[in-house]
Amino acid sequence: MAASGLAAVTAKSYGQVKGANERIRIGVIGAGGMAMGHMRTLVKMKESDNIEIVAVCDLYQKRLDAAAKLTGGEPYKDYKALLANKNIDYVLIATPEHWHMQMTLDALSAGKHVYCEKPMTQNYEQAKRVVAKVKATGLKMQVGVQGMSDDSYETARKYVKEGALGKVVLAQIDYSRNHKDDFWVGAPDPDLKPGENFDWNAWLGSAPKRPFDAERFLHWRRYWDYSSGIASDLFIHRVTRIIKALDLGFPERGVASGGKFQFEDSKAEIPDTLNILLDYPGGPTVQLVSSMANDYKVDHLLRGHKATLIFHNNGFTIKPQGLYKDEVKEVEYAKTGGEQLDLHHRNLQNAIRTNEALRCDAELGYKGVVAAEMGTQSYRKRQYMAWDKVKERIVRA
Repeated sequence: MAASGLAAVTAKSYGQVKGANERIRIGVIGAGGMAMGHMRTLVKMKESDNIEIVAVCDLYQKRLDAAAKLTGGEPYKDYKALLANKNIDYVLIATPEHWHMQMTLDALSAGKHVYCEKPMTQNYEQAKRVVAKVKATGLKMQVGVQGMSDDSYETARKYVKEGALGKVVLAQIDYSRNHKDDFWVGAPDPDLKPGENFDWNAWLGSAPKRPFDAERFLHWRRYWDYSSGIASDLFIHRVTRIIKALDLGFPERGVASGGKFQFEDSKAEIPDTLNILLDYPGGPTVQLVSSMANDYKVDHLLRGHKATLIFHNNGFTIKPQGLYKDEVKEVEYAKTGGEQLDLHHRNLQNAIRTNEALRCDAELGYKGVVAAEMGTQSYRKRQYMAWDKVKERIVRA
């Protein structure tokens, strides 16, 4: 990543795949842990899916070298130089959240389709800009909520719309983990040397300027400048599923609670425990539960007046309420797909080649960002928050 100029081009200029059988060429921006997982998946798909990683980019030379070795892609330190490569059809953006918007806008301006890791952007104002840009260019954008490639949620939506559950009043879902000494931390990297093999100032980008801090670079999810932690990194996966299953828009209001309850001495700014309640117009309430200090699972379900839909590893079950056992039939649905990187990338590739519908497009990404940010703002301000649907912004309730 770096901050150099790049002339905007139209969506039809280059980077477009014209034939359904043509090879799709990919550029990867970011080469950290999640990005390497993507790259290993894409390398395996090279022959079966007729794709190829032709370029990779990172500000840390060690990671850049590893990515180039894995993929055979041309190495770049400046992501805008990668975007100028006319052979690239779509880019994978797998960087810290504070870079998502700018890289996405620049990629779209360069005529590239986009796969951007979740959350789509760091905040809802940025999300609005991305949605507008996607519409203006006509390019494809897939948001990296890979769980959307599990068809359970769109199938659940059909049952909901048919009235199989009755009025849905509450949805609950969790994403919890556990750690011993601290959360979201890892081993130090003795090879990291700012000014020699890593450009700290370029990595900060639009974030507040600070002296080099290896902790912030290696474990950026723990700091408000770059992430909202549980809300933007974990809840975004879960709330997007509920939004899809219930065909929701934007929450009417929301409130969050939590804190650093277990890891009080952690350098992390974000909470280790966070719970969010979101009220959508006319219902339901969506309940998001998480702790980084206890990983006991909460049932993922939709509570309807007539029946409950329970998501599980193999799909979902619909169980009638006792009052309606003679009216509602029990359903067992076996899912296809799953929370898989290959499926999510293949969906984007099919969208580029044949205009297949995207599993997690920019509009859905926007809704997820709003839901997560409403919880974040409520937690940080210790206030009930609301959605101004006219101005499309989060305000104090």
